[in-house]
Formats: sequence, C-alpha cells, structure tokens
Amino acid sequence: MAIIQFGESVEGYSVPVLNEREVRAAAGLLFLATFLSLMFIVFRGNFVPIKVVIPFFFADFLVRVFVSPRYAPTLVLGRLIVGRQTPEWVAAKPKRLAWILGVLLSGVMFVMMVWMNTYSPVTGIICLLCLVFLFFESAFGICLGCLFYPLVYREKPVLCPGEVCEPRARLRAQKATWPQVFLLLAAAALLVGGTVAFQGPLRAKPRPILGAP
Repeated sequence: MAIIQFGESVEGYSVPVLNEREVRAAAGLLFLATFLSLMFIVFRGNFVPIKVVIPFFFADFLVRVFVSPRYAPTLVLGRLIVGRQTPEWVAAKPKRLAWILGVLLSGVMFVMMVWMNTYSPVTGIICLLCLVFLFFESAFGICLGCLFYPLVYREKPVLCPGEVCEPRARLRAQKATWPQVFLLLAAAALLVGGTVAFQGPLRAKPRPILGAP
C-alpha cells in the first residue's frame, strides 16, 4: 500500500475514490471545532482556541492533499465513527481540488492569526467561508469546492455525492410541492413575526427555577 496516494482503489470503480460518509464526518468535526472557537472570540474575546484549531486544520488539509487522505487525523476519526455504515464511494479528484482551496484558506489564517498574531475583517470572512464550506459538506453532502472542478479541469465530474452528476428524473417523493413551499414560507413569517411581537419576553433574562427570584 503506497503511503503517498490520493484516494482508494476499490474493485468495481475505474477511478480513485473516497468514502463520502467519512468525508462528511470529518467536515462535521472541523465545523464543530471552528464554530466553538469562533464563539469563544465573539462572547469571551478569547483567541486561544482558534489559535489551536487553525494549525490543526492547516496540517490536516496538508496531509490530505500532499500525503494521503487515509492519514489525515479527522478522516481517520471519521472512519472510526462511521466504520459500520455502508460506504458511499465518490470520485477523489474533485475532493482534492476542494481541499487545495482548504489549504489556501487555512494557510492564510495560520499566517495572519497564529504567526503574525493579528486579526482583521479578512480573517473573519475566511473563517465564515470555512464554516459555510464545512456546514454544506457535513449537513447536506454538498461539496462547494467541487463545483469548480469542471471550470479547472474542463471535464465532467463522475461519481459525485448523491449521484448528482448523473442525469435522472427525480421521484415524486423528492419534489417539494406548492403546499410544502407555502408552509415553509409561513413558518419563516411566523418566526419573524413572533420574534418582533414578543421582544419583551424574549429579551427578559431568565431566572432560576429553584432558589431566590
């Protein structure tokens, strides 16, 4: 087994592949770590957690791209978490492009926030971009970085997550009906209207259920 190898050779697949379930698990772990670190900054002004997460984030993506995904810590942990689930094999090449983008973003964050010990709107925007990319991957199985694959390589991707690269008609059960869309909009309107109407109770500080009021 080669140490430096991007993707797994699986019988029945003509291209190197990755297990999408492991990738989504790893994205969820990185999202959680990054989000919690950001909350420490927003509510406590504490930059220590993010300065720990960024080098780990950067190193993890360096290993993914330049060594092999099978040795990246978050992907190893993801494999342990979802190891009993049936694998969902997807093409490895588009993931590499997405992870190269991750290397660039986390590299900029490492230089600016860890090495130079600075922060700015640039680092904030990059952090939010990373959160969006990780959230879409972990929650929806949508690799936003992979969307650039046809533009960069000038070829049609294959073995995409959820088989979205393959043209096929959606089943009736997959389509959102107009009543469903109406209910979604009504729920959003109710949420906004309720927030505005009950500003007073919502802003009131909760009191302990036990002990003195």
